[in-house]
Amino acid sequence: MPEPFDQRQPRSDKLQTMQTQGRDPFAHHKYERTHTAGEVETEFDSLAGTPVAVCGRLIAIRTHGKSIFADLQDASGTIQVYARMDVLGEEEFGRFAKLDLGDIIGAAGEVFRTRSGEVTVRIDEFILLAKALRPLPEKFHGLQDTEVRYRQRYLDLLVNAETRQIFRQRSRIIQSAREYLLAQGFLEVDTPVLQPLYGGAFAQPFTTYHNALDMQLYMRIAPELYLKRLIVGGLERVFEIGPVFRNEGIDTRHNPEFTLLEAYQAYADYDDMMALTEGLVGAMCQAVHGALQFAYQGQEIDLSPPWPRRPLLELIVEHTDIDFSGTETAEQAGQAAAGLDLGDIADQTRAHIIEKTFDRYVQPHLIQPTFVIDYPVEMSPLAKRKLEEPQLTARFEPFIAGEEIGNAFSELNDPLDQRARFQDQMRAREAGALETQPLDEDFLAALEHGMPPTGGLGLGMDRLVMLLTNQPNLREVILFPLLRPPPES
Repeated sequence: MPEPFDQRQPRSDKLQTMQTQGRDPFAHHKYERTHTAGEVETEFDSLAGTPVAVCGRLIAIRTHGKSIFADLQDASGTIQVYARMDVLGEEEFGRFAKLDLGDIIGAAGEVFRTRSGEVTVRIDEFILLAKALRPLPEKFHGLQDTEVRYRQRYLDLLVNAETRQIFRQRSRIIQSAREYLLAQGFLEVDTPVLQPLYGGAFAQPFTTYHNALDMQLYMRIAPELYLKRLIVGGLERVFEIGPVFRNEGIDTRHNPEFTLLEAYQAYADYDDMMALTEGLVGAMCQAVHGALQFAYQGQEIDLSPPWPRRPLLELIVEHTDIDFSGTETAEQAGQAAAGLDLGDIADQTRAHIIEKTFDRYVQPHLIQPTFVIDYPVEMSPLAKRKLEEPQLTARFEPFIAGEEIGNAFSELNDPLDQRARFQDQMRAREAGALETQPLDEDFLAALEHGMPPTGGLGLGMDRLVMLLTNQPNLREVILFPLLRPPPES
């Protein structure tokens, strides 16, 4: 079989011939379609013997002398079309016979069913709407390379029905989340993607520059601090679904650009956010599975509430016999974790040591949905302290199938405490920690005007889509994931 690039010249020659003859396929602005392929298939009983006009891409052609069967694919599916010389005439039939796989055509004719029972459109006339100068990948062997699938997602979508289904499900999942929150009285809002100061998460930002204002800006790492400003302004229930950007490594669970849902509710706490999470994730699952149960990579997951609530430090004790509650400094935490396989932790903070221990020894065991609650203060600079245990915060992270899917807490609304924690973050940065929260004076000014008790929730939509569509990594559910440049040929 010739290599794809070997076919470009003969296809280009065909195009040039057509253009010379005044039949430029790219001159057409539109095509009046009466039915999609799926509609012809499902409405056959009422359409049989009726003329229809369909359009799409040729994905298969079978020539039988003076007749040709071809498969036409559009967004709804595939329909068979049937061309006959005695119907089209010798000249038009010859033109149809010269079409290539990948060409986009419009075709009109009556609907009938073949002797083998296949719904088909008998072509009375057709028109070439776009000439494909490159061939489609060979159906069974052309897209085995996952890098090619990700780099040329349009080809992946064209030839793999499974890929198209994943992204239809992604759309339904995100739409169901939006509908659930709207039904709960939340207002959908938009906050800046370009920010003069980043914040709202532990992450390094991407930086850019605005020429007209002569200032450095950051791609947002989270919309959190702007959404809280809206709570201060009296919008008591707000949410946003949109992209955030974190200058971090790329792997099966991380992409530098990803979709985040954040929701904030005034006069609520992290218990209310747990209930909201159960309902919200349940609605997403119902949207694609029709139930609260689904399978992920061979594991049966049940989202039925209530989900267990397990304190972070207790889970670490359970899985490692290490009790970090008695430590106060990084040195003490490092000594406690000395026997664990955590790599080099010599310059790590207490918070990072606890986090590494949890990630390595606890997280893989959290298969059924679980709320991990009550994080130490230094791990949660934007969360409210627990009254009965002020060294801990009213924070939780939900886990499903060993994956962290979000972060939530009772929001810190004390501007004095918030300033002190920002200052702690600045000291940590001066000591070498890169992923810290900068001190945001404008946000502090907003808090000083008074923010009611508030519950906040952030959910990573890409990971949720990955779980709910049973995909092994994030790249399968992001249309255009960021990739390393291809090697030079």
